[in-house]
Amino acid sequence: MMATLAPTDPARPRLSPLRQAMLSFFWLGTNAHWAAILITTLPNQALRIGGDEVKGRTLSTVLAAGALVSMLVAPLFGALSDRIVTRWGRRVPWVVLGTLMNIIGLFGLAHFPRDNDMSSLPLYIGAFMWVEFWNNVATAPFSALIPDMVPKEQRGSASGWLGLMNMLGNFAGGIAGLIFTVNGVTDITGIYYFLAGMMFVSMLVTVIFVKEPKVTKVPPPLTAGALLRGLYDPLKNHDFRWVFFTRLLMTMGTFTVEEFLQYFFRDVIKDFTLFGVKVADNAESATSFFIVALLIGALASSLGAGLLSDRVGRKRIVYASSILQAIVPIVLIFRANMNIAVILGVVFGLGFGAYTAVDWALASDTLPSDENYARDMGVWHVAFTLPQVIGNPIAGNVLDGFQRIGATSGAPNLGYTAIFILAVFYFVLGTVLVKKIRSVR
Repeated sequence: MMATLAPTDPARPRLSPLRQAMLSFFWLGTNAHWAAILITTLPNQALRIGGDEVKGRTLSTVLAAGALVSMLVAPLFGALSDRIVTRWGRRVPWVVLGTLMNIIGLFGLAHFPRDNDMSSLPLYIGAFMWVEFWNNVATAPFSALIPDMVPKEQRGSASGWLGLMNMLGNFAGGIAGLIFTVNGVTDITGIYYFLAGMMFVSMLVTVIFVKEPKVTKVPPPLTAGALLRGLYDPLKNHDFRWVFFTRLLMTMGTFTVEEFLQYFFRDVIKDFTLFGVKVADNAESATSFFIVALLIGALASSLGAGLLSDRVGRKRIVYASSILQAIVPIVLIFRANMNIAVILGVVFGLGFGAYTAVDWALASDTLPSDENYARDMGVWHVAFTLPQVIGNPIAGNVLDGFQRIGATSGAPNLGYTAIFILAVFYFVLGTVLVKKIRSVR
């Protein structure tokens, strides 16, 4: 039975650590899903489909198409979940529907690509867009559960738990390339089936443990005009707008580094010997060591940063985390081997984990409307997906173009130098603009 209801500002009782953990558990499955796809399977398949000379452009084309879908879907289904209530709640039914349909798309990603056959690219892009669509049907409504359920004084700690689940999910997805590589061959299909299982389990945990607050207030109906206004109305709020833009820039920097790591290991590092021991036979599994190192750092910082931000303020944590992330591409420009890459993975992870934890608290603190949490979080989510639409094509074309220039001028790694400089620029600008946020310390 459906009804067009929306919440008042319900009383939010304090949540125990267990309830906060279960509230964010779905992010574990979702982040495992995206970490494995974005770091291992998608770069691998883009290289196989398009070949070495256009791998950056092929990869960025797939990412941009999927991210464009995400940008449109997240605000729409966020707004719908603010207004549609079932007997099972406003958010959780979308999680169930989106997850099940997402899993179907994973099977398409596993079986559609054909080696050295660009004619298979449109079908592969279609499967990726399907996955993006239904994943956002699940995650856009789900993202509103923290502001729905968590009292303001606990948002830092709840955001820390969210960050921790993000990191655990990234860990599970990040090591998939290592786990599913045997004798130098990575089982891409096996990874997709593993991700389907992770998504299903995380959905079940959400259904079992998350009890949504009751809804009593009737909002205005969702019209086409209201939906379009909802895409830009939140950005009229000064602080929310600057949280949006700083997150966009920081995400541009993160994707510019992470999305091309597999190619960096393949083209630049090449020797996968870690402290005297050969640890990998191909770039897919070697990249997992960077991700493991990143997540060790992130796990160490994510929960603590969220809790600390409740006491010392969000901005200080953002400044420190941004500096740590910017250090990594700077060092890699001048020195790159397996040992340095893994050490820098820890450094990047310390910054990434802290930023991820505090970032969610910043967004929760500056949401413009108490009655449109999911809509506003959907708009905020665009700051995560828009970089894939504009940032990855920029980075992919810069990589391919400068690699060609470098090949004829004695600088074979010039493309990676160019995109790492680009990443540093994004990190620095995103950090500086945090001072524009007025209402958050």
